[in-house]
Amino acid sequence: MKEYQTITEISGPLVFAEVDEPIGYDEIVEIETPDGDTLRGQVLESSEGLVSIQVFEGTEGIDRKSSVRFLGETMKMPVTEELLGRVLDGSGNPIDGGPEIVPDERRDIVGAAINPYAREYPEEFIQSGVSAIDGMNTLVRGQKLPIFSASGLPHNELALQIARQASVPEEDEGGDGEGSEFAVVFGAMGITAEEANEFMEDFERTGALERSVVFMNLADDPAVERTVTPRLALTTAEYLAFDKDYHVLVILTDMTNYCEALREIGAAREEVPGRRGYPGYMYTDLAQLYERAGRIEGREGSVTQIPILTMPGDDDTHPIPDLTGYITEGQIYIDRDLNSQGIQPPINPLPSLSRLMDDGIGEGLTREDHSGVSDQMYAAYAQGEDLRDLVNIVGREALSERDNQYLDFADRFEKEFIDQGFETNRTIEETLTIGWDLLSMLPKEELNRIDEEFIEKYYPEEQAEEVAAD
Repeated sequence: MKEYQTITEISGPLVFAEVDEPIGYDEIVEIETPDGDTLRGQVLESSEGLVSIQVFEGTEGIDRKSSVRFLGETMKMPVTEELLGRVLDGSGNPIDGGPEIVPDERRDIVGAAINPYAREYPEEFIQSGVSAIDGMNTLVRGQKLPIFSASGLPHNELALQIARQASVPEEDEGGDGEGSEFAVVFGAMGITAEEANEFMEDFERTGALERSVVFMNLADDPAVERTVTPRLALTTAEYLAFDKDYHVLVILTDMTNYCEALREIGAAREEVPGRRGYPGYMYTDLAQLYERAGRIEGREGSVTQIPILTMPGDDDTHPIPDLTGYITEGQIYIDRDLNSQGIQPPINPLPSLSRLMDDGIGEGLTREDHSGVSDQMYAAYAQGEDLRDLVNIVGREALSERDNQYLDFADRFEKEFIDQGFETNRTIEETLTIGWDLLSMLPKEELNRIDEEFIEKYYPEEQAEEVAAD
């Protein structure tokens, strides 16, 4: 293996070196500093006679006397079922004090694209235990459904709640009841040490760590490592799903920090910036991550993604949420107004959307009345929200009795349906029962989005008598 002492320039996280042979793109590099430390990096660009290398651990300690070795292979993740219950850093090294990982094999972290012909359409329900998601914006196995949040909002608490509670209903009904077929891969990028401690404390307190693989890239870790962390997480998820038949939920937080790392590396390479200084290839880069969700025909397992991003300035036209929305199948909005009212989790169903929801609910999946109940609650809450604006102008006294019923519905919908706390785990049956309880505030003739047979079957009769009496 050739060793070069030909470093010509160091720029931020990048090192430039002269070479006399062709070097492969994405090839792994070892750089030995004069102090004897060995740093790992990856070839970012390769031209005749010159390569640029991004260094995972940062370029501190590297100078022109440092030696560069090209290993002739791309970065690989050691994968095994024994990864469940382990905590790794952003480069895939164990940081939990446990034994060394003995891999079954080592997988390329870039991953191969799923052949579109081999993809199976996502249509099985995943129960998150959160009513605002399960009832109104259902998550389906193999889907990619991002959470759009903003600075200061409790997206991390929601992420932990989903990681703790998520299950597939068939596994709840039969099997060993321990959720052995369900796994969570949690990839944290650019989080603070305080957030990391909170994550680990919650994982250990609730026992969720036993079925999870956790990757932690902290805010003071190099930006280059941040671009590798989600790829390591997804490689692990694909192995567990398609080789070991697990249903894997991948939670990636915070994608905004990932995109900032792309921008930082792009600036160091002196690339021509795109919108708001982000690289022009950011859409492609994000798609390479998000499109690794899915199901494959003939395989039992699935990879479902919940990427979490914080919208800078609460702006959903910002390039990060904008591009994410193009690639993914919907979005869950965390709302600042609901959060200020103390509603937990503060999910606003009105701008939220799950494009695959209709295929993952109904008879044999959730319950026959799910679609109608969801549509009716959405319409009633939207009407209540519109009437709140009107009340600010004309006062509540000027409204009709029907309008007052919708206003009361909106208030109770937020307090009883959306607000469940971060520790409560609701089944889909409990969610739909609460939905019917709220809809019974309205006269039966207002329920025009639900089939008559379901109204007869599920509408609470004691409530019906009270509404009629009023």
